[in-house]
Amino acid sequence: MKARKLIDGASFGPEALKAIGEGFDAAWKTIEGNFGNDTQDIAKARIRLAEAMLSIATDDSRDVETLKNGALQAMALNYDCDRQHDIDQPRLKMPQP
Repeated sequence: MKARKLIDGASFGPEALKAIGEGFDAAWKTIEGNFGNDTQDIAKARIRLAEAMLSIATDDSRDVETLKNGALQAMALNYDCDRQHDIDQPRLKMPQP
């Protein structure tokens, strides 16, 4: 799984990586039901969660619950920003014959 490889390959100490991995797994369990059964949608969501987790983690990270909640918040904020960007972008219209 690409998302887990992102987490496992990050430049953190072993204790932080363990907590980050556990936080990722806990966060995923919280939201996994929201992404249906499409393997591509699931993979994209897991990557977004991994990126969110890495955006809030530090080498001092040890609290799994804090990591989980922080990653879920970061992912939600990014999702809201992406949705707003989509809304703000004008839609291309096909020329009328």
